[in-house]
Amino acid sequence: MDKTKVMVYFSMFGEDFPVNEVTQLLGIEPTDSHNKGDVIAKEENANVKSTKVHYRKETAWKLSTGYQESYDVKEQLDQILERLKYKSAIINQLKLKYKLECLFSIVIIMENGYTPGLHFDKEQIEFANSIKAEFDIDLYANPYESNFNM
Repeated sequence: MDKTKVMVYFSMFGEDFPVNEVTQLLGIEPTDSHNKGDVIAKEENANVKSTKVHYRKETAWKLSTGYQESYDVKEQLDQILERLKYKSAIINQLKLKYKLECLFSIVIIMENGYTPGLHFDKEQIEFANSIKAEFDIDLYANPYESNFNM
């Protein structure tokens, strides 16, 4: 039986900036990064014999927990904050220098109706506010069956 999973990641993103400098100043190796203009994917269309290429629209530096079985989002958010909590001054300098945005993304895959707790404590809120970060929460419910007729 599949278990409910949670992933939290922090990203700094903007038009174009040196990802290596962010890594060096923070002293944290990102779990993912990409540069504006990098190829995302190629779509083949056999009917018209063409290929459509998609490119990254911005540069990003990301730190992720990856998917973990969890019933409390606080656990994954704290894993990220533990690595960043004394870095707010550096993050704010980078934001100012390169006009970056900060985002905490929370992705929850709920299995069979088992939903994790979603509570932000004062420390989490204060840190996010100190770097003016936003939160994005994505919820996926498996399996999904509608109980009403359309």
